[in-house]
Amino acid sequence: MSRRLRAAIVAVIIGLAALWTFSASASAESNGVGRTPVMGWSSWDFLRHDPTEAAVEAEAQAMVSSGLAAVGYRYVNLDDYWYACPGPQGPDVDANGRWIPDAAQFPSQGTVNGIASTAAYVHHLGLKFGIYITPGISLQAVAQRTQIEGTPYTANQIATTTPERNYNCHGMVGINYAKPGAQAFVDSWADELASWGVDYVKLDGVGRSDIDDIKAWSQALRQTHRPIGLELSNNLSISDASAWQQYANGWRTGPDIDCYCSRTSYPLTDWANVEQRFNEVAAWAPYGHPGAFNDYDSIEVGNGAQDGLTPPERQTQLSLWALGAAPLILGADLTHLNSLDLSYLLNRSVIAVDQDGIDARRIVDTSTAQLFAKRERSDEGVVGLFNMTSRPRLLTVTQAQLGLPLTGHDHLANLWTGATRLTGGRVGGIVPAHGVLLLRVTAVAAGSSAAGSSGTSSSGASSAGGGSSSTGGAPAALESGALSPFGA
Repeated sequence: MSRRLRAAIVAVIIGLAALWTFSASASAESNGVGRTPVMGWSSWDFLRHDPTEAAVEAEAQAMVSSGLAAVGYRYVNLDDYWYACPGPQGPDVDANGRWIPDAAQFPSQGTVNGIASTAAYVHHLGLKFGIYITPGISLQAVAQRTQIEGTPYTANQIATTTPERNYNCHGMVGINYAKPGAQAFVDSWADELASWGVDYVKLDGVGRSDIDDIKAWSQALRQTHRPIGLELSNNLSISDASAWQQYANGWRTGPDIDCYCSRTSYPLTDWANVEQRFNEVAAWAPYGHPGAFNDYDSIEVGNGAQDGLTPPERQTQLSLWALGAAPLILGADLTHLNSLDLSYLLNRSVIAVDQDGIDARRIVDTSTAQLFAKRERSDEGVVGLFNMTSRPRLLTVTQAQLGLPLTGHDHLANLWTGATRLTGGRVGGIVPAHGVLLLRVTAVAAGSSAAGSSGTSSSGASSAGGGSSSTGGAPAALESGALSPFGA
């Protein structure tokens, strides 16, 4: 794209930003965005501390050319290291105390700064743009006594001496929201982000002590009159779930999923980091709902063996996140996608499980197997049977446990293989090590016929999850008395 065309696009999009309006409400979860879990990509896992305009724009291009955008992956989220950080004195700031872009990584396009330019390019592709911030105010703003835009107050008048978490630059201190000008400072920063074309804000390093900051940012983003989602990070306390629900569209329930196994980006993660999310998905299930979702961190699928996961483990991660109605934010390098991984990411049947916005409940929890399930309609639900061991295993659940008005000849669809069949009795099949059977079960009215194909998938599992007994030994049944995966 020529610089002249880019400048024209920037001017149009920034001009239109001021015209966007939506109905403000008393809570961020009803701010007009985030009604379904966010899908997209984040710079952190692959680009880490080296994001640049060219690299981010290449990832955005790949999101479109790969077909990911067409199935719902729409957000291009710029994480940490986009702003100028000279040292422990805190991020560089403008005349009003707000962070300024690192011009070496995001050069200005004429009078338009590099972040606004990158956002405009992302929007030009039909995508949305997200950015990263941390709570508080830079020590540089405090030392310079920068003016709070639109007020007679200065940064030093609203700052505390309590350090705020900024993991990589440091030099941030708290804001005293009882002071005049405090909310106005956050409002002015939110207004600036909106003018740049930001659609999503990740507020990192927050916890119970930052509820005032979260509330202030929720209010600030709403008053911009631009629909901007607010995501909280990370390791949020479940005891404060009501606060996260009230003020945000999503919240990270645990630590980073990255394994940080080497000095490079690869491998992205490992099985241990995925495995720990099972308990998070189970514990947080009651708190997610449309407009406000539990976030289990990035999907580390896309770069084949460099993901750090086996193919069955990659299916497990996507299945667990989908059952938990979690954001699907990719951490891989989209410019070098593995063909098998791409087929997983483009699976519309699995994406639909995520986008229903319903959190599954854990019904069975043992050291060897887990069962999560959710009901989407009175006669239909989704079941995930997970093999937690390092060997293939036959897992089944009785249809009597499914809590559906079953007829004994009911429709079963394996969402990973696409195979379907009519089934009765047990539901299940052979599940590979650390793998999953993700099944949609639909009660079929008596006399109906919905038989489909059946067979064996490349993993060795019965392709429609029919509970094949071709292997020796007794079935490892996932049975739990009168419990119903789909609820009463």
